[in-house]
Amino acid sequence: MPKDICLAVDAMGGDFGPEVNVPGSLAAARETGARIILVGDETSIRKELDRHPHADVELEVVHTTQVAGMAEKPSDILRRKKDSSMQVAFRLVREGRAHGCVTAGNSGAALACGMFILGRINGVDRPALASIMPTLKKPIVLIDVGANADCKPYNLVQFGLMAEVLARHVLGIANPKVGILSIGEEEGKGNALTKEAYALLKSSSLNFVGNVEGRDVFTGETDVIVCDGFVGNVALKLSEGLGSALASMLKTELKKSIWSRLGTLIALPAFKRFAKKIDYAEYGGAPILGLNGIAMVCHGKSNARAITTALQQAALFVQKKANDQLVAGLHANTELSLFSRSGQASATRQEASAL
Repeated sequence: MPKDICLAVDAMGGDFGPEVNVPGSLAAARETGARIILVGDETSIRKELDRHPHADVELEVVHTTQVAGMAEKPSDILRRKKDSSMQVAFRLVREGRAHGCVTAGNSGAALACGMFILGRINGVDRPALASIMPTLKKPIVLIDVGANADCKPYNLVQFGLMAEVLARHVLGIANPKVGILSIGEEEGKGNALTKEAYALLKSSSLNFVGNVEGRDVFTGETDVIVCDGFVGNVALKLSEGLGSALASMLKTELKKSIWSRLGTLIALPAFKRFAKKIDYAEYGGAPILGLNGIAMVCHGKSNARAITTALQQAALFVQKKANDQLVAGLHANTELSLFSRSGQASATRQEASAL
């Protein structure tokens, strides 16, 4: 990993603030060699730093006077909290002082900051949150997982175009298979949105494989799965909750008798590997695709390990020039403008003139 990577961290973000963001950042700095800028209330950050050895880590503290609350409206944060740790972290990326930023704060506010501070890649109508998820075979990309609750069919095609570039250049998949999340695998299944998006995806240059049912998400047969942010967020949170519930139920069952406890001791290494695979902290944050910069959004309840993983992921994005690849890939794809708000309007006008 190159030593000149610099990442800004919203140290006040999330439910636990500096308590997890500081140690998580220190661990990531040691593992990646990246320089870290901790953004937030300096007193709180220094207090947490005093609890952890950090002489071997290259870091900087940028003081801010405001915090973006988890329950606040994104528009209010954008207008009234210019000196919030989140806004300042995004501005550090825009100014070139940091190569990317990570926040566990208000995801809606993070998206707003990304759009209005970093700006969108030319031709992208809506940036989207892409989650890299574990499956039986390999990691896949699920997009969108919460940025856009209401979408048009062309939005879903753009999500697919962006995630396909991510899968190729970051996950190393030569020709990613792209599917759309729906209620049945047959072409005619789904609501109006998925049916229309299906037709557009089918006509695109993507390696489109059709509908993907919820039960098939974790088989690993499809590399990119597209959906609107409402469905994607429900799917993501459901999988997180199911993983936690399964681990808890398994733990309860294994404690019920002396024989199951003995069996647990024998199988303990396997159980630990299983717990690691289903732990969301092992997969870090969700990158916001479509911005002129790298930004990762973590779960609000992220622990220090999740912050570390998100920063490792951000460093990997920088190393692989993921955003440059995304920009180049989208600009080289003439379909981006075709599957856009302006392209849709142009197509509608052409249809109307032909009548």
